[in-house]
Amino acid sequence: MPDPGEGLDVGDVVTAEVGAVAHGGHCVARHEGQVLFVRHALPGEEVRAAVTEVGGGGRFVRADAVEVLVPSPDRVVAPCPWAGPGLCGGCDWQHATLEAQRTLKAQVVAEQLRRIGGLTEEQVGALVTGCEPVPGDREGLRWRTRVELAVTAGDDGRVPGLRVHRSHHVLPVDDCLIAADGVVATGVLGRPVPAGVVGLDVVAPGTGSPVVVPLGRPDGHGPGGRRARRRGRGRRPAPVPLGPVPTVTERVDGHDFTLSARGFWQVHPGAAATFSDQVLAWLDPQPGERALDLYAGVGLFAVPLAERVGVSGTVVAVEADAEAATSAGRHLAPYPWARAVAAPAERALADVAAAGERADVVVLDPPRTGAGPQVVASVAGLGPRAVVYVACDPAALARDVAAAREVGLELVGLRVLDAFPMPHHVECLALLRPATS
Repeated sequence: MPDPGEGLDVGDVVTAEVGAVAHGGHCVARHEGQVLFVRHALPGEEVRAAVTEVGGGGRFVRADAVEVLVPSPDRVVAPCPWAGPGLCGGCDWQHATLEAQRTLKAQVVAEQLRRIGGLTEEQVGALVTGCEPVPGDREGLRWRTRVELAVTAGDDGRVPGLRVHRSHHVLPVDDCLIAADGVVATGVLGRPVPAGVVGLDVVAPGTGSPVVVPLGRPDGHGPGGRRARRRGRGRRPAPVPLGPVPTVTERVDGHDFTLSARGFWQVHPGAAATFSDQVLAWLDPQPGERALDLYAGVGLFAVPLAERVGVSGTVVAVEADAEAATSAGRHLAPYPWARAVAAPAERALADVAAAGERADVVVLDPPRTGAGPQVVASVAGLGPRAVVYVACDPAALARDVAAAREVGLELVGLRVLDAFPMPHHVECLALLRPATS
């Protein structure tokens, strides 16, 4: 135990009262004035927390709840034997009921919109009405259709596994309860892998058989077929495919989308259709309108937009990843009034503005870091009557909502969707319209 008045060190164990949930899969607790971010805890609990990391010159402390002294009524036994302190980092909330998980996620979204987005309590209360389930999982399990496995080399041999939270250490597993049945059916879990294989991408697409892509150490070339993964200083370089990457086909509302097995696609089987239906409902594209799809991927939103605006309208799908943009162009080929542009969103928007073009409706699905104020301002400058923002990070959404308000776009609709049961991640769909004042 630490001495009174001294700072906490890794390995110290303290008793703490757990407070509100925070963004990132942990709750805020305090010990003698020190703030702790505690995983595996729930609001209102009293726990013994083991310090796992001290950062920011001691300004913050990460910890794991290793013993629950006073449990929350929302606490359950985690269904997965690899979920818990020091184990797999993939799931943050297996120790909570699904209802409680969704309540916590809605609270995180609300807090981010208040603190970062600058919305009032009244505005947040009207917009954040809960976190909705997405059809396609089994009580929060067996939904993840894309799983990235690492490989461990130790007493268990070279076998696939999942990384420990905030660690390069690989935990061998013979099952993953959030993995889709097709992923598990490949039989890779628990099976030794050949020398040279450092990871596996396993994909269970909506149509066709699951595929396994062996990965090796990079030789200086970036991984093909997917949005580039940013690696900071000191981070290990991303592994690359050991051979040709197969394609897979996903089907949404009667449309087939063929893409690289390592390409970007929503991992929850019900997410793509749910998002597409809401985007179309909110944008309500009309014949002859001009539609812009930013961070378009392989054209999930651009294709139905092209159908709605018709031959008298236009659709521009912008995607920075060249392979994904090529796929989007192929999917848009039946609609000559639609085109795909392989370019970063910032550059494509500058080109659109320079040409004096406008957009009636815009959809954007940026990466986890968000679109940023430059993109938001450029979108507003096109004079759209409606913008739908698909967000996989509530903090990034809140930052961009604040930026949108500065350029005359107001958040008027929001859906919080549990497209990632068990992990802390949450998807938001936001509708923005020009301010009426």
